Amino acid sequence: MITALMAGVLIPWGGTLEIGGEVYSLQIADLNIGILYVFAVVSIGVYGIMIGGWASNNKFSLLGAIRASAQMISYELAMGIAIIALIIMTGTLSLGDITRLQGGGVGGHWNFWNVVYQPVGFLLFIICAFAECNRAPFDLAECETELVGGYHTEYSSMKLGFYMFAEYINMFVSSAVISTLYFGGYNFPFMNDLGLSHNAITTLGLVFMFGKVFFFIFFFIWVRWTLPRFRYDQLMNLGWKTLLPLSIVNLLVTAVILILTGK
Repeated sequence: MITALMAGVLIPWGGTLEIGGEVYSLQIADLNIGILYVFAVVSIGVYGIMIGGWASNNKFSLLGAIRASAQMISYELAMGIAIIALIIMTGTLSLGDITRLQGGGVGGHWNFWNVVYQPVGFLLFIICAFAECNRAPFDLAECETELVGGYHTEYSSMKLGFYMFAEYINMFVSSAVISTLYFGGYNFPFMNDLGLSHNAITTLGLVFMFGKVFFFIFFFIWVRWTLPRFRYDQLMNLGWKTLLPLSIVNLLVTAVILILTGK
């Protein structure tokens, strides 16, 4: 849970607000290695799951923890390569810079959102995000018929609650990262053509940012209600035999297009 919260400090929730002559940024921190920081912090979550299952002294919990850890590590590979394609396209690791490069939306001084340039990368990222968050149809760590309740079988009360909180905080942060990287973050269509003040545009941008985040949270929940759970072999085959090669092809195609266009 703490690792997910730590990743949230780099999300640019909005631009800047001018209040009483002072300028306040709606991004807590903007590191020049922002994406690397987010991936490094989120990856630590594997330890929490593994240690939690092992500490239960229950073989089914341990098997669930091993499943969850293998699943997260496997899908992080395809997710990371999909992000590399985005990085070589934007030329920056800063989440703030990536958001500003998508500024304008549609209209004067417009830019397309990155999902237009990286549709395959977006699909790879969101599929891997489901696996990273252990959400259906990738919640193989919690197969009730095989492993009882998975890595948190022996936990109850707030100990179980912390695991549940962590899952939903991860889902919230994943939605924010998806919105930032591929859907313009706090940018919205015609933002440069409305003739609004700087503070008004920033406030509207904050509303649009949370609207995008809530849409993806709804999408996460909608998929859980709709799709059945995969078998574990199907899950790993999808990660290693489909998503990983597809992410490599997407990276190579992006690199070739950038070379041919001279960017």
